[in-house]
Amino acid sequence: MDKKNLLTYQGLQKLESELQDLKVVKRKEIAQKIKEAREQGDLSENAEYDAAKDEQRDIEARIEEIEKILRHAEVVVEEEVDLDKISVGCQVRILDCEFDEELEYKIVGSTEANSLKGKISNESPVGKALLGAKVGDIVNVETQAGVLQYKVLEIQRSN
Repeated sequence: MDKKNLLTYQGLQKLESELQDLKVVKRKEIAQKIKEAREQGDLSENAEYDAAKDEQRDIEARIEEIEKILRHAEVVVEEEVDLDKISVGCQVRILDCEFDEELEYKIVGSTEANSLKGKISNESPVGKALLGAKVGDIVNVETQAGVLQYKVLEIQRSN
């Protein structure tokens, strides 16, 4: 059985629009590139044809991947998220106890995690440790570098 892919509504919309773009726009573009490359004649030494076929394979693989994610998607309704404790869909402000530094994260499903944008997965070590914690709780996160401690400062709806 495949695992459920937890997605926020925003994450779901992003995937659906990417899928639409791949199917409607990118497929046509690549078909045109392949057609133009074929018209150049001999396909055995046609780098443009090979590159276009590779790109087509990548597009089809991504379409298949997104369709699989969406088939097993479970959307988290952020307006219904319980703000008493941390769960997927929450925006959290935590204090790194060792470095006395405040951090802000949005807890999302693994499919839409992006640490550069402050979105951490519920399956990551930090995300997993934070799930279920309340304001004021101190959570321990086991990492390869040792145990990190975070204090939960605030739980809010994501913007």
